[in-house]
Amino acid sequence: MNETLTINTTINGRSRSIEVEVNHTLLDVLRDEVDLTGTKECCVVGECGACTVIIDGRPMNSCLMLAVEIDGSEVTTVEGLEIHGELNVLQASFLDESAAQCGFCIPGQLMSATALLHDNPDPTVEQVQEGLAGNLCRCAGYEQITKAVLAAAKEAMR
Repeated sequence: MNETLTINTTINGRSRSIEVEVNHTLLDVLRDEVDLTGTKECCVVGECGACTVIIDGRPMNSCLMLAVEIDGSEVTTVEGLEIHGELNVLQASFLDESAAQCGFCIPGQLMSATALLHDNPDPTVEQVQEGLAGNLCRCAGYEQITKAVLAAAKEAMR
């Protein structure tokens, strides 16, 4: 029998008490226990960024964290970005700029961009590229993704 612990956390603004196996990653728990499947599983070694979530304000690869590490933390997944059932400015910009090609990397890209814009609401092209450097896009949509983040920043400044 695997050892379990109960963790208390806030996920997308909702307080939760979750019993997790101590060897399960945050990615596993989000997808399999909490049913938040927007966070994608891809490389499972922290290279691609598809599993990026925001933990206590910082973007993190959920495949590299044990779920027990989020005890007492606030976690935001891609599902937590919407506002009252509507896309937020960044999500809408990704659609407007055709940045969501195949869509697989987009949740991680959105989470990294959200953290970037939180820390730097008016980034340069270079700052966007640096902020998203840990996120790979196999469709090579980097130009559209960068444009989308800059458009969202401009829209938010209005």
